[in-house]
Amino acid sequence: MTRYAYEPKSGALVATWGTGRGDTAETIATLPTAVEPEVALVLAAALTKLSEYQWRTYTHPASAAGDSEVPNSVAWHRAEERNRFAEVEGAVRAPNLPDDDGLMAVSYSVVEEAAHRIGRVAHLIGDAKLVELLAGEVRTEQAAIEAAELGDLSGRARQAVELSRADISPVQVFAADALLHADPLGSIDLFTDIDPAAAAVAAARWLHLAAQVTAEAASVHPVHVVAEADNLEALQVETPTLVLERLCAGESPTEVVVDLIADALAAAEGRVRNPARIVEAAEAIERRMRGDELDEEGLTALTDEFRICRLDPARPAVDLLEDLLDGIRGCWLLYREEHESGFEEAVRAEGDKQSTPLL
Repeated sequence: MTRYAYEPKSGALVATWGTGRGDTAETIATLPTAVEPEVALVLAAALTKLSEYQWRTYTHPASAAGDSEVPNSVAWHRAEERNRFAEVEGAVRAPNLPDDDGLMAVSYSVVEEAAHRIGRVAHLIGDAKLVELLAGEVRTEQAAIEAAELGDLSGRARQAVELSRADISPVQVFAADALLHADPLGSIDLFTDIDPAAAAVAAARWLHLAAQVTAEAASVHPVHVVAEADNLEALQVETPTLVLERLCAGESPTEVVVDLIADALAAAEGRVRNPARIVEAAEAIERRMRGDELDEEGLTALTDEFRICRLDPARPAVDLLEDLLDGIRGCWLLYREEHESGFEEAVRAEGDKQSTPLL
């Protein structure tokens, strides 16, 4: 999301957003000198909150939650918030204000109400030019979100490379697939130019291809190649191995990636998508505890294995992408034990030969 800040010396209201390599900043307005610093900070906070709510409609789209036509469903509420984009500029220009009795209408929509809060601070400042600048800023922010939804991560929409989305952009997946075809070990462009969830889908496919090539060279089952490579260099083993298990069982890269990210996004909100899976994991730990005589250190190590979700809830898509690329590196390490070179060419040839479904 875009964060807004106030620079007291110049009176500048500044917008900042991430790019995958660092943050970009842009001055969107210079506040009148009479504006109190606390009022300026409230305005910056209100703009930040609106951006947070609007970008949430990107990371949590209705399409990832079922049928948006079912009233009061999660998908319906998400679609309603996305539909409120059309009300934002009007709310900034003409916000709900207290009446003579001190009563004020408050919108049920967090997006719309956040826009009214911006409008109320602007009304307090009382500068018509500032209102125009704020209206232009919210249009710019919405245009960035709309571009990201279409798979265009140029300009301000580039901040989507730092977000985890519960849905996949086909445009971005095929762009990531092309980058991995050019360099099967991955490049920085996957983190700076591509939506990380889409990049993870492509990386899952190329991990599967790399595991197949390496398995043949090293006489190891594809599911076990990353664990074998971990004997050569410390790697992220659990997540790449889990992904390989599911891909070898016939799931598509998109199915696996969306499921893992959805688990983490739910955990970030304090929810568990699949309680049965948690119960099974807890029961497995309990069986091991009953079967082994464990000291306190061993018990701690065992219970530390228990995870609500496989990925970091704060950055699941980027975390998954990093782990998958680490898995591909593991394949390269193991392949190199058998052949001094040729890994990239062999994986690329396998990719050209197979028409593995991405979506």
